[in-house]
Amino acid sequence: METLDYYFSLLSPYAYLGHAELLKMADETGVRLVYRPVRIFDLFAANGGLPLGQRAPARQRYRLLELQRWRERRGLPLNLRPRFFPVDPTLADGAAIVLADAGADPSAYVAAGFRAVWAEDRDIADRATVAALLRDAGHDPEPVLAAAATPAVAARYRANTDAAIAADLPGLPGYVRGGEAFWGQDRIGLLREAIAAGRAPYRADGFLR
Repeated sequence: METLDYYFSLLSPYAYLGHAELLKMADETGVRLVYRPVRIFDLFAANGGLPLGQRAPARQRYRLLELQRWRERRGLPLNLRPRFFPVDPTLADGAAIVLADAGADPSAYVAAGFRAVWAEDRDIADRATVAALLRDAGHDPEPVLAAAATPAVAARYRANTDAAIAADLPGLPGYVRGGEAFWGQDRIGLLREAIAAGRAPYRADGFLR
């Protein structure tokens, strides 16, 4: 079975907008998703991105237009200025790492985490909130939260981030197939076509001077 590395953070509105579409694509093509939560601000710092508040006003305004267009296209509720954003996503992202490493399906929890931030004005930096999200997704929250706070999960979070940086992802979400990076939920259609065609991954090596 072909695998696809899925780089995301629950803080990313575009990862939220693309999550259900990605799951649908994976189901239809038979590809297996490898969930790899990323320290989003470290990724920005390494690959040329900027946190929202540091972007030029024109870019901030354009982002709001894009979010409105894509929430309509995807048919999803999305608060343009959620109450709890930005917050520290470490615990919530870490819980997804724990589930994935345990062989559990993180998809429902991840979907709930996205909704919590972007549609429900809930604080994913709050332990009780993350516990409720896990419970509602069918997972026992206490062992997951305990594991999420361990150095091993922190190391995995860092390793995921390093891998996203090495894959040349400028931001999130990112999908990497055989070393070829697809940045942004608006690239899911291109990703689907590449998987369906079975083509070899494209490379950018050797083109830069």
